[in-house]
Amino acid sequence: MQKLTKDEVHPKIVQALLAMDSDITVEDALENEMVLNMGPQHPATHGVLRLLLRLDGEKVVACVPELGYLHRGYEKMAENMGYLEYIPHTDRLDYLSPPSNNVAYVLAVEKLLGIEAPKRAQYIRMMMSELSRIASHLVAIGALAMDVGALTVFLWGLREREKILDMYDVICGARFTTSYTRIGGVAQDIDTATLRAVREFVDQLEEKLDEMERLLNGNRIFLERLEGIGVISGDDALSLGLTGPTLRGSGVAYDLRRSAPYLFYDEMDFNVITFSEGDSLARYFVRADEIRESMKIIRQTIDKIPSGDTMLNAPKKVLPKKTEIYSRMEELIHDFMLVNFGTYPPKGQIYHAVENPKGELGFHIVSEGDAHPWKMKIRSPSFVNLQSLPHLVKGHMISDVIAIIGSIDPVMGEADK
Repeated sequence: MQKLTKDEVHPKIVQALLAMDSDITVEDALENEMVLNMGPQHPATHGVLRLLLRLDGEKVVACVPELGYLHRGYEKMAENMGYLEYIPHTDRLDYLSPPSNNVAYVLAVEKLLGIEAPKRAQYIRMMMSELSRIASHLVAIGALAMDVGALTVFLWGLREREKILDMYDVICGARFTTSYTRIGGVAQDIDTATLRAVREFVDQLEEKLDEMERLLNGNRIFLERLEGIGVISGDDALSLGLTGPTLRGSGVAYDLRRSAPYLFYDEMDFNVITFSEGDSLARYFVRADEIRESMKIIRQTIDKIPSGDTMLNAPKKVLPKKTEIYSRMEELIHDFMLVNFGTYPPKGQIYHAVENPKGELGFHIVSEGDAHPWKMKIRSPSFVNLQSLPHLVKGHMISDVIAIIGSIDPVMGEADK
Protein backbone atom coordinates (compact mmCIF):
# COMPACT_ATOMS: atom_id res chain seq x y z
CA MET A 1 0.00 0.00 0.00
CA GLN A 2 1.41 3.34 -1.04
CA LYS A 3 1.81 5.85 1.75
CA LEU A 4 0.49 9.35 1.21
CA THR A 5 2.22 12.58 2.09
CA LYS A 6 0.39 15.31 3.99
CA ASP A 7 -0.11 17.35 0.80
CA GLU A 8 -1.77 14.41 -0.96
CA VAL A 9 -4.36 13.87 1.76
CA HIS A 10 -7.88 15.25 1.28
CA PRO A 11 -8.80 17.95 3.86
CA LYS A 12 -11.67 15.77 5.12
CA ILE A 13 -9.23 12.98 5.88
CA VAL A 14 -6.96 15.44 7.69
CA GLN A 15 -9.96 16.46 9.78
CA ALA A 16 -10.61 12.82 10.67
CA LEU A 17 -6.95 12.14 11.42
CA LEU A 18 -6.77 14.97 13.93
CA ALA A 19 -10.29 14.68 15.36
CA MET A 20 -10.38 14.33 19.15
CA ASP A 21 -6.58 14.16 19.38
CA SER A 22 -4.73 17.46 19.13
CA ASP A 23 -1.36 15.98 20.14
CA ILE A 24 -0.84 13.81 17.08
CA THR A 25 0.47 15.13 13.77
CA VAL A 26 -0.86 14.17 10.35
CA GLU A 27 2.49 12.56 9.49
CA ASP A 28 2.40 10.35 12.60
CA ALA A 29 -1.17 9.32 11.89
CA LEU A 30 -0.38 8.43 8.29
CA GLU A 31 2.61 6.39 9.43
CA ASN A 32 0.93 4.38 12.20
CA GLU A 33 -2.80 4.42 11.51
CA MET A 34 -5.27 3.94 8.67
CA VAL A 35 -8.18 6.00 7.37
CA LEU A 36 -11.19 4.00 6.17
CA ASN A 37 -14.24 5.16 4.24
CA MET A 38 -17.37 3.36 5.42
CA GLY A 39 -20.12 4.22 2.97
CA PRO A 40 -21.88 6.04 1.50
CA GLN A 41 -22.90 2.84 -0.28
CA HIS A 42 -22.35 0.48 2.68
CA PRO A 43 -25.59 -1.47 3.37
CA ALA A 44 -25.18 -1.22 7.15
CA THR A 45 -25.10 2.59 7.16
CA HIS A 46 -28.90 2.57 6.72
CA GLY A 47 -28.77 4.75 3.63
CA VAL A 48 -26.26 7.03 2.01
CA LEU A 49 -24.24 7.93 5.10
CA ARG A 50 -20.46 8.21 4.76
CA LEU A 51 -18.27 7.67 7.79
CA LEU A 52 -14.63 8.61 7.70
CA LEU A 53 -12.98 6.39 10.32
CA ARG A 54 -9.51 6.81 11.73
CA LEU A 55 -8.34 3.37 12.84
CA ASP A 56 -5.59 1.96 15.01
CA GLY A 57 -5.78 -1.65 13.88
CA GLU A 58 -9.51 -2.40 14.13
CA LYS A 59 -10.09 0.13 16.88
CA VAL A 60 -11.80 3.40 15.99
CA VAL A 61 -9.76 6.39 17.13
CA ALA A 62 -11.97 9.09 15.57
CA CYS A 63 -14.92 9.42 13.23
CA VAL A 64 -16.26 12.16 10.97
CA PRO A 65 -19.80 11.53 9.65
CA GLU A 66 -20.55 13.14 6.31
CA LEU A 67 -24.14 13.74 5.25
CA GLY A 68 -25.58 15.22 2.12
CA TYR A 69 -25.55 12.45 -0.48
CA LEU A 70 -29.37 12.29 -0.56
CA HIS A 71 -30.04 16.02 -0.33
CA ARG A 72 -33.27 16.78 -2.20
CA GLY A 73 -33.82 20.38 -1.18
CA TYR A 74 -37.16 19.88 0.53
CA GLU A 75 -36.81 22.99 2.68
CA LYS A 76 -36.13 25.12 -0.40
CA MET A 77 -38.93 23.48 -2.38
CA ALA A 78 -41.42 24.61 0.28
CA GLU A 79 -40.75 28.24 -0.66
CA ASN A 80 -42.34 27.63 -4.07
CA MET A 81 -45.28 25.48 -3.00
CA GLY A 82 -48.63 26.12 -1.39
CA TYR A 83 -49.13 24.85 2.15
CA LEU A 84 -51.57 22.15 1.02
CA GLU A 85 -49.41 21.24 -1.99
CA TYR A 86 -46.44 20.43 0.25
CA ILE A 87 -48.15 17.65 2.26
CA PRO A 88 -47.08 14.73 -0.03
CA HIS A 89 -43.44 15.76 0.33
CA THR A 90 -43.55 15.21 4.09
CA ASP A 91 -44.22 11.50 3.41
CA ARG A 92 -40.75 11.27 1.95
CA LEU A 93 -38.81 12.58 4.93
CA ASP A 94 -38.80 9.68 7.39
CA TYR A 95 -40.33 7.31 4.87
CA LEU A 96 -40.81 4.60 7.51
CA SER A 97 -43.46 6.71 9.28
CA PRO A 98 -45.24 8.94 6.72
CA PRO A 99 -48.43 9.57 8.78
CA SER A 100 -46.35 11.00 11.64
CA ASN A 101 -44.63 13.39 9.25
CA ASN A 102 -48.01 14.45 7.82
CA VAL A 103 -49.34 15.17 11.31
CA ALA A 104 -46.25 17.17 12.34
CA TYR A 105 -46.46 19.39 9.27
CA VAL A 106 -50.20 20.11 9.32
CA LEU A 107 -50.10 20.88 13.04
CA ALA A 108 -47.44 23.50 12.31
CA VAL A 109 -49.51 25.00 9.46
CA GLU A 110 -52.67 25.00 11.60
CA LYS A 111 -50.76 26.81 14.34
CA LEU A 112 -49.70 29.41 11.77
CA LEU A 113 -53.28 29.79 10.50
CA GLY A 114 -54.74 29.86 14.01
CA ILE A 115 -57.13 26.95 13.45
CA GLU A 116 -57.71 23.55 15.05
CA ALA A 117 -59.01 20.32 13.53
CA PRO A 118 -62.21 18.70 14.87
CA LYS A 119 -61.82 16.35 17.80
CA ARG A 120 -62.54 13.20 15.78
CA ALA A 121 -59.84 14.12 13.28
CA GLN A 122 -57.34 14.64 16.09
CA TYR A 123 -58.09 11.20 17.53
CA ILE A 124 -57.61 9.66 14.09
CA ARG A 125 -54.30 11.49 13.77
CA MET A 126 -53.17 10.06 17.12
CA MET A 127 -54.10 6.55 16.08
CA MET A 128 -52.28 6.88 12.74
CA SER A 129 -49.20 8.36 14.44
CA GLU A 130 -48.98 5.46 16.87
CA LEU A 131 -49.46 2.91 14.08
CA SER A 132 -46.56 4.54 12.25
CA ARG A 133 -44.49 4.47 15.45
CA ILE A 134 -45.07 0.72 15.72
CA ALA A 135 -44.21 0.20 12.04
CA SER A 136 -41.02 2.25 12.36
CA HIS A 137 -39.87 0.53 15.56
CA LEU A 138 -40.52 -2.91 14.06
CA VAL A 139 -38.19 -2.07 11.18
CA ALA A 140 -35.65 -0.52 13.59
CA ILE A 141 -35.53 -3.62 15.79
CA GLY A 142 -35.42 -5.97 12.81
CA ALA A 143 -32.69 -3.97 11.05
CA LEU A 144 -30.61 -3.78 14.25
CA ALA A 145 -30.89 -7.54 14.66
CA MET A 146 -29.90 -8.04 11.02
CA ASP A 147 -26.94 -5.68 11.45
CA VAL A 148 -25.51 -8.02 14.10
CA GLY A 149 -26.33 -11.20 12.17
CA ALA A 150 -29.92 -12.22 12.99
CA LEU A 151 -32.09 -12.19 9.88
CA THR A 152 -35.21 -13.91 11.26
CA VAL A 153 -36.41 -11.00 13.42
CA PHE A 154 -36.13 -8.63 10.48
CA LEU A 155 -38.49 -10.82 8.46
CA TRP A 156 -40.89 -11.13 11.39
CA GLY A 157 -40.89 -7.35 11.84
CA LEU A 158 -41.65 -6.81 8.15
CA ARG A 159 -44.48 -9.33 8.40
CA GLU A 160 -46.19 -7.29 11.13
CA ARG A 161 -45.45 -4.03 9.32
CA GLU A 162 -47.19 -5.41 6.24
CA LYS A 163 -50.38 -5.70 8.27
CA ILE A 164 -50.12 -2.00 9.16
CA LEU A 165 -49.53 -1.09 5.52
CA ASP A 166 -52.64 -3.08 4.57
CA MET A 167 -54.62 -0.95 7.02
CA TYR A 168 -53.07 2.21 5.59
CA ASP A 169 -54.37 1.05 2.21
CA VAL A 170 -57.93 0.83 3.54
CA ILE A 171 -57.75 4.09 5.53
CA CYS A 172 -55.74 6.27 3.12
CA GLY A 173 -55.89 4.53 -0.24
CA ALA A 174 -52.09 4.14 -0.18
CA ARG A 175 -49.76 1.72 1.57
CA PHE A 176 -46.55 3.69 1.83
CA THR A 177 -46.73 7.42 1.09
CA THR A 178 -50.10 8.09 2.66
CA SER A 179 -50.59 11.90 2.40
CA TYR A 180 -53.57 11.29 4.68
CA THR A 181 -53.78 14.42 6.79
CA ARG A 182 -55.16 17.72 5.54
CA ILE A 183 -54.95 21.23 6.87
CA GLY A 184 -57.94 21.27 9.19
CA GLY A 185 -58.45 17.51 9.47
CA VAL A 186 -57.89 14.27 7.59
CA ALA A 187 -58.63 13.24 4.02
CA GLN A 188 -61.47 10.86 4.88
CA ASP A 189 -63.20 9.32 7.88
CA ILE A 190 -62.56 5.84 9.26
CA ASP A 191 -65.50 3.45 9.50
CA THR A 192 -66.30 1.10 12.38
CA ALA A 193 -65.10 -2.01 10.55
CA THR A 194 -61.66 -0.48 10.02
CA LEU A 195 -61.39 0.55 13.67
CA ARG A 196 -62.27 -3.03 14.60
CA ALA A 197 -59.51 -4.30 12.27
CA VAL A 198 -57.00 -1.96 13.91
CA ARG A 199 -57.93 -3.28 17.36
CA GLU A 200 -57.61 -6.88 16.16
CA PHE A 201 -54.15 -6.13 14.81
CA VAL A 202 -53.05 -4.57 18.11
CA ASP A 203 -54.45 -7.51 20.09
CA GLN A 204 -52.52 -10.08 18.08
CA LEU A 205 -49.30 -8.02 18.02
CA GLU A 206 -48.61 -8.64 21.71
CA GLU A 207 -47.91 -12.32 21.10
CA LYS A 208 -45.78 -11.58 18.03
CA LEU A 209 -43.69 -9.06 19.95
CA ASP A 210 -43.17 -11.55 22.77
CA GLU A 211 -41.98 -14.05 20.18
CA MET A 212 -39.45 -11.57 18.78
CA GLU A 213 -38.17 -10.71 22.24
CA ARG A 214 -37.78 -14.37 23.22
CA LEU A 215 -35.55 -14.85 20.21
CA LEU A 216 -33.40 -11.77 20.90
CA ASN A 217 -33.35 -11.27 24.66
CA GLY A 218 -32.01 -14.76 25.33
CA ASN A 219 -29.54 -14.71 22.46
CA ARG A 220 -26.01 -14.43 23.85
CA ILE A 221 -24.53 -13.16 20.59
CA PHE A 222 -27.15 -10.41 20.23
CA LEU A 223 -26.71 -9.26 23.82
CA GLU A 224 -22.92 -9.23 23.74
CA ARG A 225 -22.85 -7.33 20.45
CA LEU A 226 -24.93 -4.51 21.99
CA GLU A 227 -24.33 -4.42 25.74
CA GLY A 228 -21.85 -1.70 26.70
CA ILE A 229 -21.44 -0.64 23.06
CA GLY A 230 -21.93 3.01 22.09
CA VAL A 231 -22.52 4.31 25.60
CA ILE A 232 -23.58 7.95 26.04
CA SER A 233 -24.64 9.61 29.28
CA GLY A 234 -27.83 11.58 29.68
CA ASP A 235 -25.92 14.86 30.04
CA ASP A 236 -23.87 14.23 26.90
CA ALA A 237 -27.00 13.20 25.00
CA LEU A 238 -28.73 16.43 26.00
CA SER A 239 -25.71 18.54 25.08
CA LEU A 240 -25.73 17.00 21.59
CA GLY A 241 -29.46 17.63 21.17
CA LEU A 242 -30.43 13.97 20.96
CA THR A 243 -34.12 13.10 21.19
CA GLY A 244 -36.39 10.07 20.91
CA PRO A 245 -35.36 6.53 21.94
CA THR A 246 -31.68 7.51 21.60
CA LEU A 247 -32.11 10.06 24.40
CA ARG A 248 -34.50 7.99 26.51
CA GLY A 249 -32.03 5.08 26.33
CA SER A 250 -29.69 7.31 28.34
CA GLY A 251 -32.20 7.79 31.13
CA VAL A 252 -33.72 11.14 30.14
CA ALA A 253 -37.53 11.00 30.28
CA TYR A 254 -38.15 13.54 27.54
CA ASP A 255 -41.13 12.80 25.30
CA LEU A 256 -43.04 15.64 23.63
CA ARG A 257 -46.30 13.74 24.06
CA ARG A 258 -45.79 14.37 27.80
CA SER A 259 -43.42 17.36 27.92
CA ALA A 260 -45.34 19.52 25.41
CA PRO A 261 -48.62 17.67 24.75
CA TYR A 262 -50.36 18.09 21.40
CA LEU A 263 -53.55 16.57 19.98
CA PHE A 264 -55.09 14.73 23.00
CA TYR A 265 -52.02 12.92 24.31
CA ASP A 266 -52.48 14.60 27.69
CA GLU A 267 -55.68 12.54 28.07
CA MET A 268 -53.96 9.25 27.22
CA ASP A 269 -52.61 6.80 29.79
CA PHE A 270 -49.11 5.70 28.76
CA ASN A 271 -45.59 5.58 30.18
CA VAL A 272 -42.46 7.34 28.95
CA ILE A 273 -39.96 4.50 28.58
CA THR A 274 -36.41 5.09 29.79
CA PHE A 275 -33.34 2.95 30.42
CA SER A 276 -30.33 4.32 32.24
CA GLU A 277 -27.51 2.28 30.64
CA GLY A 278 -27.17 4.53 27.57
CA ASP A 279 -25.82 1.73 25.36
CA SER A 280 -27.06 0.16 22.13
CA LEU A 281 -28.95 -2.52 24.05
CA ALA A 282 -30.83 0.09 26.08
CA ARG A 283 -31.93 1.84 22.88
CA TYR A 284 -33.30 -1.48 21.60
CA PHE A 285 -35.20 -2.07 24.86
CA VAL A 286 -36.73 1.43 24.67
CA ARG A 287 -38.13 0.78 21.19
CA ALA A 288 -39.52 -2.63 22.12
CA ASP A 289 -41.32 -1.24 25.18
CA GLU A 290 -42.55 1.82 23.24
CA ILE A 291 -44.35 -0.50 20.83
CA ARG A 292 -46.40 -1.75 23.79
CA GLU A 293 -47.12 1.81 24.93
CA SER A 294 -48.29 2.71 21.41
CA MET A 295 -50.60 -0.30 21.52
CA LYS A 296 -52.11 1.07 24.74
CA ILE A 297 -52.65 4.49 23.15
CA ILE A 298 -54.29 2.99 20.05
CA ARG A 299 -56.75 1.02 22.19
CA GLN A 300 -57.64 4.20 24.08
CA THR A 301 -58.15 6.24 20.90
CA ILE A 302 -60.51 3.58 19.54
CA ASP A 303 -62.44 3.49 22.83
CA LYS A 304 -62.68 7.28 23.16
CA ILE A 305 -62.96 8.44 19.55
CA PRO A 306 -65.93 10.82 19.31
CA SER A 307 -68.38 11.15 16.45
CA GLY A 308 -68.49 14.25 14.29
CA ASP A 309 -66.71 15.86 11.37
CA THR A 310 -63.20 15.00 10.27
CA MET A 311 -62.63 18.37 8.52
CA LEU A 312 -62.95 21.85 9.93
CA ASN A 313 -65.60 24.06 8.38
CA ALA A 314 -63.47 27.08 7.45
CA PRO A 315 -63.90 27.52 3.69
CA LYS A 316 -61.26 30.23 3.16
CA LYS A 317 -58.56 28.21 4.95
CA VAL A 318 -59.62 24.56 4.64
CA LEU A 319 -60.80 22.59 1.61
CA PRO A 320 -64.60 22.21 1.65
CA LYS A 321 -66.25 18.80 1.63
CA LYS A 322 -66.66 17.20 -1.79
CA THR A 323 -70.43 16.91 -1.37
CA GLU A 324 -70.62 20.67 -0.81
CA ILE A 325 -68.29 21.43 -3.74
CA TYR A 326 -70.57 19.48 -6.08
CA SER A 327 -73.77 21.08 -4.79
CA ARG A 328 -73.01 24.69 -3.77
CA MET A 329 -71.46 27.48 -5.80
CA GLU A 330 -69.72 29.21 -2.87
CA GLU A 331 -67.86 26.01 -1.85
CA LEU A 332 -66.91 25.40 -5.49
CA ILE A 333 -65.37 28.88 -5.64
CA HIS A 334 -63.53 28.37 -2.32
CA ASP A 335 -62.15 25.01 -3.53
CA PHE A 336 -61.00 26.60 -6.79
CA MET A 337 -59.24 29.45 -4.97
CA LEU A 338 -57.56 27.19 -2.38
CA VAL A 339 -56.34 24.63 -4.92
CA ASN A 340 -55.09 27.18 -7.44
CA PHE A 341 -53.90 30.02 -5.22
CA GLY A 342 -53.56 28.49 -1.76
CA THR A 343 -54.34 29.75 1.71
CA TYR A 344 -52.88 33.03 3.01
CA PRO A 345 -51.73 32.91 6.64
CA PRO A 346 -50.84 36.09 8.54
CA LYS A 347 -47.28 37.37 8.68
CA GLY A 348 -45.18 35.82 11.41
CA GLN A 349 -43.28 32.69 12.31
CA ILE A 350 -44.04 29.58 14.32
CA TYR A 351 -42.34 26.37 15.41
CA HIS A 352 -44.20 23.18 16.17
CA ALA A 353 -42.74 19.79 16.99
CA VAL A 354 -44.09 16.29 17.59
CA GLU A 355 -42.61 13.11 19.04
CA ASN A 356 -41.81 11.10 15.94
CA PRO A 357 -40.53 7.50 16.16
CA LYS A 358 -36.94 8.74 15.86
CA GLY A 359 -37.28 11.82 18.04
CA GLU A 360 -38.37 15.44 17.82
CA LEU A 361 -39.60 16.36 14.34
CA GLY A 362 -40.24 20.08 14.13
CA PHE A 363 -41.25 22.57 11.46
CA HIS A 364 -40.22 26.22 11.71
CA ILE A 365 -42.28 28.23 9.24
CA VAL A 366 -41.73 31.91 8.44
CA SER A 367 -44.66 33.60 6.70
CA GLU A 368 -44.74 36.89 4.83
CA GLY A 369 -48.50 36.58 4.31
CA ASP A 370 -48.13 34.78 0.98
CA ALA A 371 -49.64 31.48 -0.13
CA HIS A 372 -46.32 29.73 0.45
CA PRO A 373 -43.71 29.90 3.24
CA TRP A 374 -41.03 32.55 2.98
CA LYS A 375 -38.71 30.11 4.74
CA MET A 376 -39.12 26.65 6.21
CA LYS A 377 -36.68 24.79 8.43
CA ILE A 378 -37.22 21.13 9.27
CA ARG A 379 -35.75 19.90 12.55
CA SER A 380 -35.24 16.24 11.62
CA PRO A 381 -34.29 13.86 14.46
CA SER A 382 -32.11 11.59 12.30
CA PHE A 383 -29.88 14.53 11.34
CA VAL A 384 -29.41 15.65 14.94
CA ASN A 385 -29.00 12.15 16.37
CA LEU A 386 -26.21 11.36 13.91
CA GLN A 387 -24.14 14.06 15.65
CA SER A 388 -23.52 11.52 18.39
CA LEU A 389 -21.65 9.05 16.15
CA PRO A 390 -18.11 10.45 16.80
CA HIS A 391 -18.81 10.16 20.53
CA LEU A 392 -20.42 6.72 20.36
CA VAL A 393 -17.95 4.89 18.14
CA LYS A 394 -14.70 6.14 19.68
CA GLY A 395 -12.75 3.28 21.22
CA HIS A 396 -14.88 0.55 19.68
CA MET A 397 -14.14 -1.94 16.91
CA ILE A 398 -15.15 -1.49 13.26
CA SER A 399 -17.85 -4.16 13.64
CA ASP A 400 -19.32 -2.21 16.58
CA VAL A 401 -19.83 0.83 14.35
CA ILE A 402 -22.48 -1.08 12.41
CA ALA A 403 -24.35 -2.02 15.60
CA ILE A 404 -24.18 1.57 16.88
CA ILE A 405 -25.64 3.01 13.67
CA GLY A 406 -28.46 0.47 13.86
CA SER A 407 -29.19 1.46 17.46
CA ILE A 408 -29.62 5.12 16.41
CA ASP A 409 -31.99 4.06 13.60
CA PRO A 410 -31.37 6.93 11.16
CA VAL A 411 -33.26 7.45 7.92
CA MET A 412 -31.13 9.47 5.56
CA GLY A 413 -34.16 10.77 3.67
CA GLU A 414 -34.93 13.07 6.60
CA ALA A 415 -31.32 13.58 7.67
CA ASP A 416 -30.43 15.18 4.33
CA LYS A 417 -33.95 16.46 3.54
